[in-house]
Amino acid sequence: MDPENAATRMEDEEEKQRRQRVIIVGAGPSGLSAAACLTKHSIPYIILEREDCFASLWKKYSYDRLHLHLRKQYCQLPHKPFPPSYPPYVPKNHFLHYLDDYVSHFRIAPLYRRTVQLAEYHQGDQEWRVKALNGDSAQVDDYSGRFLVVATGETTDPFLPELEGLSTFPGKLLHSTGFTSWKEFKGEHVLVVGSGNSGMEIALDLVNHGAKTSILVRSPVHFLSREMVSLGLFLLKYLSLSMVDSLMVILSTIVYGDVTKFGVARPKEGPFYMKVKYGKYPVIDVGTYKKIKSGELKVLPAEIESVRGKDVLFKNGELHPFDSIVFCTGFKRSTNKWLKGDDYLLNDDGLPKPSYPIHWKGNNGLYCVGLSRRGFYGAAADAENIANDVSSFTNILENKINQQF
Repeated sequence: MDPENAATRMEDEEEKQRRQRVIIVGAGPSGLSAAACLTKHSIPYIILEREDCFASLWKKYSYDRLHLHLRKQYCQLPHKPFPPSYPPYVPKNHFLHYLDDYVSHFRIAPLYRRTVQLAEYHQGDQEWRVKALNGDSAQVDDYSGRFLVVATGETTDPFLPELEGLSTFPGKLLHSTGFTSWKEFKGEHVLVVGSGNSGMEIALDLVNHGAKTSILVRSPVHFLSREMVSLGLFLLKYLSLSMVDSLMVILSTIVYGDVTKFGVARPKEGPFYMKVKYGKYPVIDVGTYKKIKSGELKVLPAEIESVRGKDVLFKNGELHPFDSIVFCTGFKRSTNKWLKGDDYLLNDDGLPKPSYPIHWKGNNGLYCVGLSRRGFYGAAADAENIANDVSSFTNILENKINQQF
């Protein structure tokens, strides 16, 4: 083959790759799942990740005692199950090893320190154009591809509430993403703000290791054991959500009794309904409730009015001093700041507008993965759906391109 023809064929192949390429934003478990599924279909992609590693929330911003809250069969990523030797509830260190193996197995190579500033669909060229700040060069890099997958997750940007006088607090103030273990809090009076699973587990870790801990429970919560949750997930295959929720409430009442005696209100809606409707998980109890019942962990049911130095004033008039405050107050998403031209798929909070199960697909080759509020199991299903959809589209597109060239 003469050099001129070889160069032309190379340019044609590069054009084909560009017109079929998928741009994935985010290299957490959702982005890795999408990459693996695209790899199975031999679809070209790139991953843009703002941190300097994949799964940064797990590698850099999670506490040591963390375990997956559901049994491992509900948490494995697509096309690679957990090793049989792993325990039913996978601990953090095992999960990180699994992710390392996953990335190696599928040869996933994210582009790190790339903070997306703009993603916009160009109708004329029928492609997504993405601008990302390169943290190494301090330059803005340009990328283009036929498809865009938002894989930035539900837990993107840590949220801290604005409280009057918080700047006057002299002790340690941190979000749950900055909490590693109890070691720097031993003997301190610590306030944990937030009663989700992170708040409950961090409070348990503190109490178990000598911190005088209080937890602010601002909204009603369901307490369920791991076994109850596993039973509920199994029964949902055969029974309606309302029937399963009714059973869960009965079992929770039998096991935990009247939780209101300890300052914890029980929601009027069922635990699985709340998960689907609001993305609010039940508290999967691993020992925290026992500490509440014994009085070792103090429940403060009122919201914070203000902070006055070390003293925290609550809206019920109580005033308590603390040495440290840990905010387990969740996350916000910033997709609306950089994704332009989408008026169908994602709302201002970065969550899907379409209802499950059609939540993952937008217009013009836009997709999202891991935003269905169904954990790793939902993200795996999203990734499979996206790869299958892109594959069907690219097969048609490739036939058109081959006819052109």
